[in-house]
Amino acid sequence: MVAAALAARGWVRFPADPALLPWVRAALPLAQAALAEPGALWRAGGTWFVGVDALANAPDGSVAGVPLTGRAIEAARHLFGPLPFHRAQLSVTRPGYPRPDADETAASHRYRLTRDAAHVDGLLPIGAARRRMIREPHAYILGLALNPTGPGAAPLVVWDRSHRIMAAAFARALVPHDPAGWADVDVTEAYQDARREVFARCDRLVLHGQPGEAVLLHRHLLHGVAPWADGALAPPDGRIVAYFRPELRNVRDWL
Repeated sequence: MVAAALAARGWVRFPADPALLPWVRAALPLAQAALAEPGALWRAGGTWFVGVDALANAPDGSVAGVPLTGRAIEAARHLFGPLPFHRAQLSVTRPGYPRPDADETAASHRYRLTRDAAHVDGLLPIGAARRRMIREPHAYILGLALNPTGPGAAPLVVWDRSHRIMAAAFARALVPHDPAGWADVDVTEAYQDARREVFARCDRLVLHGQPGEAVLLHRHLLHGVAPWADGALAPPDGRIVAYFRPELRNVRDWL
């Protein structure tokens, strides 16, 4: 069921799972400690904590000795194998997200506001020209909410079935080249053209999550973060979600 849903729509939402809650309770104080560190990187005018590799979890996903368990984790391991977990990304937003940064272009800020900063993970801006290349070939994206929030607190958004359009575009861009060098292929235009097609053809869905719930995303799925709605409820720390993105061996496996 999970494999079929992931292949068909590019995302699977798991209902609240009691097996996951002990991990959530153990992870939250570690996430709060990461937010309080002096070098914590906040962007979007102080409303978004970038949080890459910020959660102090072990390679098996456990935190403070509490194992990472539950239906979503079992499903991911069944589909993709026992890949080691990196330190999770902490996606944290606060009221007002996204405010403009001093070094952000007007177009970039507008994209956050109107298109939820929609992106496919693993495509990094390389060089002075910031050309997009697939440098982080993730197997999947697993999102785990760490604290309770209202539905307007900058939730995750996805473009339903967009993984098919994106995958086809990446294949057209990569296949003419030697697979050994796919990580160095400039896919910028293919990526941008595919996003425009997705915006025109795919439904935008909001996947607000609560502690104990989980969402599993296909690695090619276009997704983003909605702006913070006026009056949305969240704890003082803001909305906190931990994301695991275990990496595959190479871009060939990713495609």
